[in-house]
Amino acid sequence: MPAEWEPQEAIWLQWPSDFERVFQPAFAQMGAIISRYEKLNILFDSPGDQAQARAALEAAGADPDHVNIGWLHIPNDSAWMRDNGPVYVVDNGELRIQNWEFNAWGGAFGFDIPYDQDNRVPSLLGERFDIPVELVDIVHERGNLEFNGVDTVLLNWSTIGDPARNSGYSREQAEKDLKEHFGVSRVVMVEGFARGELTRGHIDGFARFINADTVVVAQCTDGSRCRPGDGDAGSLYDSAAETIAAAGFNVIRDPILGQVEYRDKIFNTKYLNWLVGNGFVIVGGFGHKEQDAAAKKRIEGYFPGRDVYVIEILESWYDGGGVHCHTNDQPAI
Repeated sequence: MPAEWEPQEAIWLQWPSDFERVFQPAFAQMGAIISRYEKLNILFDSPGDQAQARAALEAAGADPDHVNIGWLHIPNDSAWMRDNGPVYVVDNGELRIQNWEFNAWGGAFGFDIPYDQDNRVPSLLGERFDIPVELVDIVHERGNLEFNGVDTVLLNWSTIGDPARNSGYSREQAEKDLKEHFGVSRVVMVEGFARGELTRGHIDGFARFINADTVVVAQCTDGSRCRPGDGDAGSLYDSAAETIAAAGFNVIRDPILGQVEYRDKIFNTKYLNWLVGNGFVIVGGFGHKEQDAAAKKRIEGYFPGRDVYVIEILESWYDGGGVHCHTNDQPAI
């Protein structure tokens, strides 16, 4: 399973429609950046959605007919392609797609959220591009998987072990399955999720590999909404850092320096839900000039030689995710 910082063939998006149209300006910003560096493939649900996408990209300064932008009319339900989209693996030099079951985060956002079309997307892409597809009869989301590209997968047991996703599933069976499907020899599991976190703690929200030996883990401060040792997010992040360090990895703590209020919610200014691409990193920002700038500087240190962009993505934070959650990266082979 290649690491995210390794060479990529493309990045994929499912263009937001219906109740998610409010995400479109941020998607256009992401698309404008990505298409300058590598191939961007955009799935759209209808011709009307494609027209909106093209207009949004133009407004963001991108050319919707750029050679790096591909358009695919494939039915989908949501704009969170990290979680329902393909899990790409390389097996003996051959690219393969794994289609893990997707049930809209165990119904955590409401059982009226459609997901049947999202669940079919990986198989449809495999058929369209003649990539072998393996159906994996386990409910899980790619946002809860971090790989170091060598021998390890890092994830949160609270997500894959959620009874609403996989009833009766054990940690022992999960470790066996993960090793088999990803060809890793080490499975590092943290556990727990912050109050109100409906995904039950996707790992890409608070602990990320930046190289084969180093993981960046969020850290609450006196300025953030969470606090160290608060029995909630602060304790979760500290416990995760201890677990990851005990597994033999270098741990860097990324401080949450403040909080931002948007509509009726208050967010910790947590920046780890970044996307790494060919020569760039896109980070979801909070419209807070000083903290966004400080995060940009820190992340430039994590990924030297890559251009770092911070884009305001408060509407996505409001619905529980960020840049990484919306994107799906395909490795080059």
